[in-house]
Amino acid sequence: MSFNKSQAAFFQAIKLSLPSYNSLVDEIAEILEISIDSAYRRIRGEKLLDFTELEILCNRFNISVDSFFNLNSKSILFQGNQNDYQENSFMKWMEDVYAQLNLVNSFSKKHIYWLVKDMPPFHHYYHKELAAFKFFFWRKSILFNESLKDTKFSIKDNSYDQFAEITQKILKAYHKIPTTEIWNIEGISVTLRQIELYHEMGIMTSTEDTLFLYNCMMEVIDNLERMAEKGRKIIPSHPDIEGADYNFFVNEFIIGDNTFFATMDEQKVTYLNHSVIYFHGTSDPVFNNAMFRNLENLIKKSTQISVVCEKERKQFFNKLRKKVVERINALPVEEE
Repeated sequence: MSFNKSQAAFFQAIKLSLPSYNSLVDEIAEILEISIDSAYRRIRGEKLLDFTELEILCNRFNISVDSFFNLNSKSILFQGNQNDYQENSFMKWMEDVYAQLNLVNSFSKKHIYWLVKDMPPFHHYYHKELAAFKFFFWRKSILFNESLKDTKFSIKDNSYDQFAEITQKILKAYHKIPTTEIWNIEGISVTLRQIELYHEMGIMTSTEDTLFLYNCMMEVIDNLERMAEKGRKIIPSHPDIEGADYNFFVNEFIIGDNTFFATMDEQKVTYLNHSVIYFHGTSDPVFNNAMFRNLENLIKKSTQISVVCEKERKQFFNKLRKKVVERINALPVEEE
């Protein structure tokens, strides 16, 4: 492949990474601090990029040049954030989630896929108290916020309030994106175990709080079933607001790993989960095409229970409810 053709392919990859309303030439001119005419000459391959320009564009758009020059290094470039152990680390994580959903929403043709291990975080957010618990758990036991080191959880605390605005923004953004989720019966087990563990450790302030959270999980299951039945996303507090398409599949043979995959027009992005809540993403075309084929094969070997298969749908969600009921029944009865 000639350098001119390689450069043209490089700019095509950048174009695919831009929201549909952004102009490629304007972006290049602004980032490289050159004229519109100079940007056009580079995009058309009339003028080759120098190493400095190539480095700037690769860093800006998180692109590896290997595939454009047929280097066959087999390396895959991932980009993402990690815990910096600061008190505002969780807010930064929430803002990054919102930014990623906004990026997906900026494209006219979009879809997200979730290979479920732990129930996608959005479903927790429909209930203020359940969201507050997940935020507390992540900050205390995953991000190790020093301010929570010796604290207990109570649904009466107002710690959720600082995240209320960004939580609602995330929910509204998620509500607009067509979604396919591949579940297993263990999909709610992680959250249930977190509630159970904090109760056993005495980090919950009362059995009533624990019971309240279990009941929230029952409501989450109810809403998941409604969405699966309708094939549309539903916000419980605003059921009149029509949501995007929602596809629910069950695969009894594998437990997911929380892989998050997005298609945006002609572009694909894979986000791999690490450190419980963090994701590293790649737009590497070879990797993403292979991942997409894997998802398609997995879906073919799964049972769709959204819209169709009413009997199987009821059976699956009743199994989820049974898991919650078992934990409720295991709670000690407190003497009055």
